[in-house]
Parts: sequence; structure tokens; C-alpha cells
Amino acid sequence: MSNWEKLESMTDEDIDFSDCPEISPEIAKNAFIRRGLKSPEKQSLTLFLDAEVVNWYKQNEIKHQTEINHLLKEYI
Repeated sequence: MSNWEKLESMTDEDIDFSDCPEISPEIAKNAFIRRGLKSPEKQSLTLFLDAEVVNWYKQNEIKHQTEINHLLKEYI
């Protein structure tokens, strides 16, 4: 059971991060952002991208279709 009153009264300085490793560039490279619920409907589309763009996603091990979809949704 959580002690919500104690938690709400804590400042950032009160939090013990001794068992949490710092986020290194290697860890951050593999991080991704989870955004809300999935769209109820997806449509298939053939999209031609510059090799430079596709290679960047592959080198960074990012699911390019999902990420490009998120970027486009943010844009609109």
C-alpha cells in the first residue's frame, strides 16, 4: 500500500536515486516515446524515401514506419 501523503510532500531532493543508473547515450539511443492509444484505422501506403533516411532509421534500430507515422501525426 502506498503512502500518498508522504509521496506528495516529498521534494526532488528527497528522492533516493541510488539504485537508478544514469541514462547513458547508449541507453537513450534505444529509447522511444509511447504515445496514446493506437489509431483505430490504418491504411496501407507505398512511400518512397531517400536511402539516407531509411539507413538512419536502420542504424538506430528504430521502427521507421511507426516513427514516421508519429512524426507525420505531430506535424498535422
